[in-house]
Amino acid sequence: MIAEELINQMIPPLKLYDTVEKALRWMDEFRVNDLPVVSNRKYQGMVTELNLVDLTDRNQPLKNVELEHPDVHVMHFQHFYDVMEAAIKNKVQVVPVLDEMQEYMGIITINDTLAAFGQMSALQGQGSILVLSMPERDYSLSQISRLIEEENTKILSAYVSPDELDPYSIKLTLKLNATDLSRIIATLERFEYRITAQFQDSSSFDVGKDRLDMLFKYLDI
Repeated sequence: MIAEELINQMIPPLKLYDTVEKALRWMDEFRVNDLPVVSNRKYQGMVTELNLVDLTDRNQPLKNVELEHPDVHVMHFQHFYDVMEAAIKNKVQVVPVLDEMQEYMGIITINDTLAAFGQMSALQGQGSILVLSMPERDYSLSQISRLIEEENTKILSAYVSPDELDPYSIKLTLKLNATDLSRIIATLERFEYRITAQFQDSSSFDVGKDRLDMLFKYLDI
């Protein structure tokens, strides 16, 4: 699921000529602590309730207020994991979405992200999750799929993401319809694929679960 599919159409952006009072009213109405500010379809930054609530002149326009998080956003094609990480790392409740022209498309709320996480087929149902790391030039989903299917296992979904530890490598997260991964792991390692994480019924380590735990910690659930 990508960012573009999660945009909340019910929450409009603020403009630079909108007042502090309007921004606070919208935050209360939409039940968020942050709102984006846009000028000529370009994302300028966010206003936060914490910074606005103590201002004495609430009739002043937002162009007079220092905006926060001007660099916090995701591109419309990014995975919802990236949205979740942007919210967690920057401690915001909304994440702006931009297109290739760096123009504002909308925002995603943290609740939208939670809903996407619940719907994500890669994290639902019985089975296991396997995470591989490999040089980008060696990536071939067809070959990996063939090796896995030879062990009478199917790939239910796959997600490719950059490897944060190596700019020349990628991570491949696979949801499989099997709970015992021992033979599959042995086969993949025999073909020099590096297994970086696995999640089975008896395991508590998984890239998706790690991020869910981070999200729950952020929300103080």
